[in-house]
Amino acid sequence: MKITVVGAGAVGASCAEYIAIKNFASEVVLLDIKEGYAEGKAMDLMQCASLNGFDTKITGSTNDYSKTANSHICVITSGIPRKPGMTREELIGINAGIVKTVSTNLVEHSPNTVLIVVSNPMDTMTYLAHKVTGLPKHKIIGMGGALDSARFKYRLAEALNAPISDVDGMVIGGHSDVGMVPLTSHATRNSIKVSEFISSERLEQVKQDTKVGGATLTKLLGTSAWYAPGAAVSGLVQAIACDQKKIFPCSVLLNGEYGLSDLCIGVPVVLGANGIEKIVEIKLSDNEKAHLQTSAEGVKKTNSLLDV
Repeated sequence: MKITVVGAGAVGASCAEYIAIKNFASEVVLLDIKEGYAEGKAMDLMQCASLNGFDTKITGSTNDYSKTANSHICVITSGIPRKPGMTREELIGINAGIVKTVSTNLVEHSPNTVLIVVSNPMDTMTYLAHKVTGLPKHKIIGMGGALDSARFKYRLAEALNAPISDVDGMVIGGHSDVGMVPLTSHATRNSIKVSEFISSERLEQVKQDTKVGGATLTKLLGTSAWYAPGAAVSGLVQAIACDQKKIFPCSVLLNGEYGLSDLCIGVPVVLGANGIEKIVEIKLSDNEKAHLQTSAEGVKKTNSLLDV
């Protein structure tokens, strides 16, 4: 099982590290445009192997896509990160050109790969990958919902004063501060609705804190987060590589599901060896339906800025 991660920055390197530690891949290829950068990150990570007990081989390459050939799964993290005060949508001008070049080069060398897009604005970059690669729709996945859901569960556990393993919740919709739809009506603590434990006002605060989760970290760190995004990617990669049939909310191309078409947006999907095995349609409250529709309109507005 060969995995390629394009972009050896903080997110890409964290992703490669988590994949290696889980020990399900034979090789992880890190690729970056900066001379020697991916090679250095790969060497540093390989020097962790005996300490962290993994046998996955990690190799680095400076912009040589031939080293990525025959990858089962390719992850695109490349692009400029968010700075304080910057929206994900404001990244589109620069990152669209990067994602177009990267995705076409990856598919040229790995025509049967499953592509996971992390670069922001993520829903629009996932849509762009569909437009330029020609891969089947089940083989292109946007990561955002898995990360947003992890942040939702963190905030839920905080509000409940409960262990996070006791908490479950999901975020669908666009991967943006206004587009996220935290499904408070479905959130549970050990199968009991969280509304049984906390007030509607506190639950609303959880929802709002989740939606600005990325912006909060960007303000604190001065750049985008990397540990949780890397972990979210590794979870998706493992589900596909190991054919786990796990459900994650991911940005996928819709064709009538949830009443939406011709856009990529976060909804629950089953992930397995073929990539997206199934899109899962769940019952939403009227408020959640309206929020998802508004989110979709925002994604389509960003998509309209693409030059494809």
